[in-house]
Amino acid sequence: MAVCPAPASAQKQHEKPAPDAKPIVWVDPGDIHSRDLYYGLGKKKDVPVGPFTFIDEDKGGTSPKFEVTDASGEKWKAKLGPEAQPETAASRIMWAVGFSANENYYIAEMPVPGIHGHQKRGNQFVSTDNVAHGVRLQRNPKHEKKIKEWSWRNNPVKGTREFNGLRVMMALLSNWDMKDDNNAVYEDKDDSSKLIYGVTDVGASFGTSGKSITENASKNNLNAYRKHKFISKVTPDYVDFNFPTHPSFVYYFPLFEFPFIWREWRHRWIGRHIPREDVKWVGSLLSQLSPDQIRDAFKAAGYTPEQVDAYTAAVQGRIAEIAKL
Repeated sequence: MAVCPAPASAQKQHEKPAPDAKPIVWVDPGDIHSRDLYYGLGKKKDVPVGPFTFIDEDKGGTSPKFEVTDASGEKWKAKLGPEAQPETAASRIMWAVGFSANENYYIAEMPVPGIHGHQKRGNQFVSTDNVAHGVRLQRNPKHEKKIKEWSWRNNPVKGTREFNGLRVMMALLSNWDMKDDNNAVYEDKDDSSKLIYGVTDVGASFGTSGKSITENASKNNLNAYRKHKFISKVTPDYVDFNFPTHPSFVYYFPLFEFPFIWREWRHRWIGRHIPREDVKWVGSLLSQLSPDQIRDAFKAAGYTPEQVDAYTAAVQGRIAEIAKL
């Protein structure tokens, strides 16, 4: 029996990236002042609209997640819990200054027929009338295809100005959960000469600078974020950030926490000894963001007006510290 060749689109999907594809971690964002941080990477027309159809629970990772399709049939990965708001805001700030980010939207109350009873994790965020509360919807940029994960310690962009800028961004956001499986390499479908290295999960942001006793204390904790000392040391050559900090001492007792503790200790270098010139470079990008743009990122994440103003002031304060270097 003759076998018909696969369609060109299917063939391209399985092609390996060009062997000489250039690894990049940052793309020139152009006019940062003109970037819309309310909608972020997507446009107003791309905002997901219901009715939403529940597909299945996603049991990966630590946050409760599930998959849905929107009214147009587009598939989205939904996340519940304390990471939903900070990830929505953090991804917009990353994207605004040229670092890779997913397309994220926050929906305070999202009717999803049939979800109650089928979503096992995070059922405290799902009411009996099939409404999911505090939902982050995410999809990858349409022009990018995930190829693999990448390691903070071993990657082809390590040591570059742009990679060091990404390290600064993690400290700025206090995104302490830097597992390698939170990183992804994407092929640019429009330009196969590029391999994009990005942090795909920035949900552990805007809280403490390291894991605390509870998830709610560690992530999306305004008081912890604005009280935390940002820069710990400045020399003529490098900058140390007070990030990531080691886990609370309570984690040293249960043996089952040892792998986590070891990983966090091995990641302490990410916020330390960053070349001062590289810190100043990313600071020059961040300084172009207006207060209104930063405010829009937090508005998009469903924060109250008081929280929006407080988080905006805290982020601006950290940017100002970098700008003084």
